[in-house]
Amino acid sequence: SCLCGSAPCLLCGCCPSAKNSTISRLLFTFFLFLGTLVSIIMIIPGVEKELHKLPGFCEGSGSVLGLQPRMDCSSFLGHKAVYRMGFATAAFFCLFAVLTVCVRSSRDPRAALHNGFWFFKFLLLVGLTVGAFYIPDGAFTSVWFYFGVVGAFLFILIQLVLLIDFAHSWSQRWLRRAGEGSAKGWYAALCTVTFIFYAASIAAVALLYVYYTKPQGCTEGKAFISINLILCLIVSIVSILPKIQEAQPHSGLLQASLITLYTIYVTWSALANVPSPRCNPTLMLRNSTGSATAPEPLTTWWDAPSVVGLVIFILCTLFISLRSSDHPQVNKLMLTEESGAGAGAGPGGATEEGGVRRAYDNEQDGVAYNYSFFHLCLLLAALYIMMTLTNWYRPDESLQVLQSPWTAVWVKICSSWAGILLYLWTLVAPLVLPDRDFS
Repeated sequence: SCLCGSAPCLLCGCCPSAKNSTISRLLFTFFLFLGTLVSIIMIIPGVEKELHKLPGFCEGSGSVLGLQPRMDCSSFLGHKAVYRMGFATAAFFCLFAVLTVCVRSSRDPRAALHNGFWFFKFLLLVGLTVGAFYIPDGAFTSVWFYFGVVGAFLFILIQLVLLIDFAHSWSQRWLRRAGEGSAKGWYAALCTVTFIFYAASIAAVALLYVYYTKPQGCTEGKAFISINLILCLIVSIVSILPKIQEAQPHSGLLQASLITLYTIYVTWSALANVPSPRCNPTLMLRNSTGSATAPEPLTTWWDAPSVVGLVIFILCTLFISLRSSDHPQVNKLMLTEESGAGAGAGPGGATEEGGVRRAYDNEQDGVAYNYSFFHLCLLLAALYIMMTLTNWYRPDESLQVLQSPWTAVWVKICSSWAGILLYLWTLVAPLVLPDRDFS
């Protein structure tokens, strides 16, 4: 029953009491992280070479694709493997998103599928992964690239919502503690953190101008950096306007500095995909012989922006799994309850032998979060990490050269603009809609 029963059975004797809803989210997140780990392993050069042995992956795959029978795709075997792992993980969460539509409480029989049968879920994920590696290349890689682009863009928007909510909650907590205790200490901490964020942003902008632009040319890079710098300056000024402060006393430069730093990161990530070696020193172009434009041989698929993106992905996914927001508007958007449903169930609902509580069902009167939307978030997260680990590259029509398309650049730049506009809306919304409650 520990592997096939409900989620609480997975807790060992040394674990404290916990809510059924929290455990289920953590275990599904573990499956996502497991798929991410497998993807990372597959793009390690030593492992990538072993992928030659998989059927239909390189030698002989031309007969299936209608291409040259001796096509050499060794330069991006890891890329193709990550795409297939991403497909399997996305299909896994898509299946549960469909199965758990409109589940209202744990009394629904489908809630047992969500909260239990973990051993069989693991087997299902393994089966989907194995099956994904038997998908013929054909148009799969090219078509799945665009699925990944759309899904990654939507997950970036979710990241922005969580980041804005985190920034507001952070500022409110510190200001509340300043009012309760040592005001000077908390205000000094606020000022210090804000200064660090702005200093890091200014330094990053300077480095972007130095490394990703040239005195002659690189017009797109100059425009992207300048536009985002101006937008960040605007939201910083707006956040401290008297009318904004009157409508939202907790609004301030801490939130604006965090949004600014994230916007500069997204700009850096976008410039790292500009398909011009002259304007992008980190550009990696690998062809069928495994050569690269970089002077040194490539040893890994991910670069510095991808590593930062991986860290942000892990933090945001854990944020989705563990926390409900302090703000009702964010809870409505993310389809979570303010304090969890089924509070009446109580921690005494389930006991282990000896009467020691390990976990309890807190969703008998209503679910604490929307099951289907949670799986949709993890599906988008799987697509985002797939694109991050492959640097948003896609093969050309001959399937022998990987390119960094302008599509990835525009998706990331548009997501940075969407984030700034979303944060700006959180500032001006109480003034534009004075009849609504934004507390």
